[in-house]
Amino acid sequence: MFRATSRLLACRITFFTRTPCGLCDTAKAVVQNVRAKRPFEYEEINVMDSGHEKWRSLYEFDTPVIHIDKAEAKETSTSSLKLMHRFKEDEVTKVMDQAERS
Repeated sequence: MFRATSRLLACRITFFTRTPCGLCDTAKAVVQNVRAKRPFEYEEINVMDSGHEKWRSLYEFDTPVIHIDKAEAKETSTSSLKLMHRFKEDEVTKVMDQAERS
């Protein structure tokens, strides 16, 4: 039996990046490939930009990092589900599933 479920915007991905960052470009392509198949809210934060000192202190030397939260969460936090550096589409999808169940 097929049961349709709505996943539209069930998750939010916050992408932490910096410029230049070759790993970030690759990771961004992975995230966009997932987004083409499974919509989600998306925010991108350059940790080197003014106003993002909190994230710079955490991720300045660790980008790329993605936080995956339920879309209904008000904002991302250090306790969000995370993937760092090199990740694949199936890993992103798996963590999205985990976030939706939490």
